[in-house]
Amino acid sequence: MDLKTKLLQEKIPLPDNFFTFVQRYKEHLHRWNKTHNLTGAKDSNTLDSFIYDAIFPISFLPKVDSLMDIGTGAGFPGMILAFGLPDTDVTLVEPLMKRASFLQFIKADLKLSNVTVIKKRIEQMQPSIFDLITSRAVTDTKMLLELSRNFRDKKTKLLFYKGEKVFDEVRDGVQDMHYKVIERNNRHYLLLGENL
Repeated sequence: MDLKTKLLQEKIPLPDNFFTFVQRYKEHLHRWNKTHNLTGAKDSNTLDSFIYDAIFPISFLPKVDSLMDIGTGAGFPGMILAFGLPDTDVTLVEPLMKRASFLQFIKADLKLSNVTVIKKRIEQMQPSIFDLITSRAVTDTKMLLELSRNFRDKKTKLLFYKGEKVFDEVRDGVQDMHYKVIERNNRHYLLLGENL
């Protein structure tokens, strides 16, 4: 089953241009990957599974005005979420020059007015509050909570894309926070915050 069929079957509310953006993104990523090795997703099927994985949370997330993705890499999940959430201001934080340049190129090519790319480590950024903070494959939950401290308040939700170790991480580091784990295939989405 292809990505479009799968997402339409899930009834995930996506803007009309989502699949056009995804197609252009994939073409550019394949081209850039040959020179810059931006991601381990080298073939179309792997890339489609990364994209599905990134966008699936739209099915359960509340509406947010601002989102920050820590360590976006080649665009997962932040850039894909930006395609799916055109009314949300999305800040992509990526310290590596080649990846940040790729994200900037995609923003310009697709004329994404809702995207800001910041080529810095999260620790170097000025404090600012976001409605939602996301991260995938950066570090463990305890460290992510520490890194995101200056960017959240009581209303902020956090969404961390995790594997099966999520339950150990929750035991070790988030006892004082409300959370739930949404499981989908091999992915565990850890959602933290008030009023879940």
